[in-house]
Amino acid sequence: MRLKSNINIKNRRATFDYEVLDKYTAGIQLFGTEIKSIRESKASLADTYCQFIGNELWVKQMHIAEYRFGTYTNHDAKRDRKLLMTRKELRKLQKQVQDTGKTIIPLRLFINEKGLAKMEIALCQGKHSYDKRQALKDADDKRELQRVMAFRVV
Repeated sequence: MRLKSNINIKNRRATFDYEVLDKYTAGIQLFGTEIKSIRESKASLADTYCQFIGNELWVKQMHIAEYRFGTYTNHDAKRDRKLLMTRKELRKLQKQVQDTGKTIIPLRLFINEKGLAKMEIALCQGKHSYDKRQALKDADDKRELQRVMAFRVV
């Protein structure tokens, strides 16, 4: 039995810039040195996006740092990586992206209980600037409410 992994790399900017419509979990095709770097939390999802090439879904611009003990077989840090999903899910996503102009954004990279790297991706629609301002205002209001409640308890 494996221990639960604490690797949870998030794309914090995604929920601010995009409205999440639907979430999926996908596997990632990785090299050996890439999974070792992910287990050391040496990955970033900033500015990443997913794109269909043919009938396959690829994640672009994802940075996984080179493994520090790697040799000449070390991987490229910013190479494109294939996402592994069922054909039914891929067809559904591809139709949504082509027909309605939505985009697919990675939200989270994690290691599941079996030790496999998985990525949570989302079908998203871009937010307008006034939606972003409203989100900031809501977050400030929530933070202020928590301060007041914490002050009352003490």
